[in-house]
Amino acid sequence: MSDVPADAPLPRAVTAPVGAVSIPRRQWISWLALAFMTTGSVASLRSAPTMAVYGLACVFLYVVPAILFLLPQALVAAELASGWSGGVYRWVSEGLSGPMGLLAVWCQFAMTIFYYPTLLAYVASTLAYVIDPSLASSGVWTGAIIVIVFWSGVFVSARGMDEIAKLASSGLVIGTLIPGVLLVAMGVVYLFQGNASSAPMDAGHLLPAWTGIASLVLIVNNFLSYSGMEMNAVHVSDLREPGSEFPRAMFLAIGLVLLIFILPALAVSWVVPSDSVSLTAGIMQAFSEFFGHFGVSFLVPVIAIALVCAATGGMLGWLAGPSKGLLLIGKQNGYLPPFFQRLNRQGIQVNILVTQGAVTTVIALLYAFIPNVSSAYWILSVMTTQVYLIVYLLMFVAAIRLRRDQPDHPRGYRAPMLPLLCVVGFLSSIAAFAIGFVPPSQFADGSTVAYILLIVLGIGLIGLLPPLLLYRLRRPHWKTEEAPA
Repeated sequence: MSDVPADAPLPRAVTAPVGAVSIPRRQWISWLALAFMTTGSVASLRSAPTMAVYGLACVFLYVVPAILFLLPQALVAAELASGWSGGVYRWVSEGLSGPMGLLAVWCQFAMTIFYYPTLLAYVASTLAYVIDPSLASSGVWTGAIIVIVFWSGVFVSARGMDEIAKLASSGLVIGTLIPGVLLVAMGVVYLFQGNASSAPMDAGHLLPAWTGIASLVLIVNNFLSYSGMEMNAVHVSDLREPGSEFPRAMFLAIGLVLLIFILPALAVSWVVPSDSVSLTAGIMQAFSEFFGHFGVSFLVPVIAIALVCAATGGMLGWLAGPSKGLLLIGKQNGYLPPFFQRLNRQGIQVNILVTQGAVTTVIALLYAFIPNVSSAYWILSVMTTQVYLIVYLLMFVAAIRLRRDQPDHPRGYRAPMLPLLCVVGFLSSIAAFAIGFVPPSQFADGSTVAYILLIVLGIGLIGLLPPLLLYRLRRPHWKTEEAPA
């Protein structure tokens, strides 16, 4: 997609001197493609069953975190990206310090290591409904799908940002927007036909029942549903007019994310009773019920494939962003050995992606051959979530410092009331971080102290130790690129 006017004059061809090195064509992406990439990285239909069990109250549970976390995160990232290219590492480096920038980009990158297997395990269980539903409980099937899909994503990513943007945008449209609209439309028709909603839709159920700390955990945990809005800011240099186009992409992404989260969750609650909603297959339950009601059950496998396309598109967005940020700071500060700085012809950091692939493959093998790996895996997910929140804490502090210390630095967009946005976002991140130390119901029979120590240890090993080692082991001759002015 292109934003160049149709009547714009064509540039004159320039003949390269004989023997000159051929420079690859600059690959631009449109702000619309970036908005779709960001939306696909943050929102999907996977979370609909989790919130559907709360019926109409899911609107409250999504809107409050959106105001307290999504809005500050997106607007602050829009200002930072319109003034400083390079993503979160550049923002934190400029606002705080180089080591803090390294910590931020590493925490963003480390989170993805355990995100991919979780996402692709969902892909495997969804694909099982196309072939044989019994495969959904097979560890070997899950492990094989994780390996195949992830390495396919690495291959696609190696072809350049243009390919990633196209496929990520296509995945969002085919696997999220179209199925989401279809699900909600069928739900509305279902209700207008006189069928009763499985969940009460009256004003008395607008707010969730208060159950003490459990209700607080539920609300704060939804903050993390919106994490990732800043991740694709590293691609701001791939836009033709980043100062105006990146904020535009963020505002569109905010609207799409809210619609994708709220409306399908309501549709699921209309047709599937809360006590029988499957948190992993609930979206397929709803489609099966609606398709059966309207006599088109043969479409169930088609929807399953579409949902897989969406998950794969979201993976491509996460695969491209954090690894590029790590590459840039490694080249500019000598944090990465030359092996990890090598690029292919399309300018993609293939060696970093391949290393990620090796780690993901090991985790996939654990899925396949260790029966109880899933019981320990959710603990790793909590650890990486805590690590990711460090990124937001640093980002909000850096934004305030940059507005104070560099008020005249050119910005294509200035967020309104930025200090207030940063304070609200910082406090929301602190709340989510603190809630992460509350043992979930799965750990009810274990020691609370042991759980907290385990999470602290994980944060240290996953989030703090690697950037410390990269900083201590850096070499001046590994620096291969000057930091932008």
